[in-house]
Amino acid sequence: MKQYLELVQTILETGTWQDNRTGIRTISIPGAMLRFDLQQGFPAVTTKKLAFKSAIGELVGFLRASRNAADFRALGCKVWDANANENPQWLENPYRQGTDDLGDVYGVQWRQWPAYKFVDACAGDQIADATNRGYELVTSFMENGREMVLLYKAIDQLRQCLDTIIERPTDRRILFHGWNPAKLDEIALPACHLLYQFIPNATTREISLCLYIRSNDVGLGMPFNLTEGAALLHLVGRLTGYKPRWFTYFIGAAHIYENQLDMLQEQLKREPFPSPQLIISDRVPDYAVTKRYESEWLEKIEPKDFALEGYRHHEALTVPMAV
Repeated sequence: MKQYLELVQTILETGTWQDNRTGIRTISIPGAMLRFDLQQGFPAVTTKKLAFKSAIGELVGFLRASRNAADFRALGCKVWDANANENPQWLENPYRQGTDDLGDVYGVQWRQWPAYKFVDACAGDQIADATNRGYELVTSFMENGREMVLLYKAIDQLRQCLDTIIERPTDRRILFHGWNPAKLDEIALPACHLLYQFIPNATTREISLCLYIRSNDVGLGMPFNLTEGAALLHLVGRLTGYKPRWFTYFIGAAHIYENQLDMLQEQLKREPFPSPQLIISDRVPDYAVTKRYESEWLEKIEPKDFALEGYRHHEALTVPMAV
């Protein structure tokens, strides 16, 4: 994980101090990229102990479209507690549905993206086509003197990605995202890791992932995001018959919070250990072996299905998360 430490050093040497919504200053740079060959190991931070079980619990919560901090806690992840129950802006938000509610965060957008069609009530062919593709009629209304109908369905973006990998692996549009402008005022925290693009290679039977992070807390958030992105790529490869290969990680605003400086300076003094390997439980079907496409495992996966093999790390370092 020398790439991670090099990014930290770059931010400290070239970044500028800025204020932000949390009240804790950050030192920040615009634009950064890291690229990992997953055949050479899993991108787990080794200069401190990675909260691997918590990160995987969060990923599983996303796969289940969880919108409640209690769901994440049950999966071994407590990082959403503060955003759900200690963020003053969210506590006053009229869309908040009580204790532990988060709104339609990450996984809801991944698995239940709200899709709408506005169609002329007289356009029978269009309505029939939309209905055949799973849209349901919600209501009708008048617009500029014409009767219109509103149709809706929830789109499972992630499952569509897997379907496309199986059916059209050369497609260059295999992606999902979590940035819905209509939902930004209804959620505890707008998506930071917001665009995932899968790139299969049908010739080599390898699959890669490009992840775009609009804003990245390098001290605390980045180790989580690296873990989750790489684990997701491993899982998708397992369910579609591809070996995970390149994981490319793009950042828009890369920043370090002021209260993380001591923690990161200590990490810079430590020599990284070799990267571990990610192991997925044998109970999760491998398409390359079974030749059966079982995308329902996106919902059946458990945190216990992931483990790190050969993970050596320095002692733990922690700081409070800025909310």
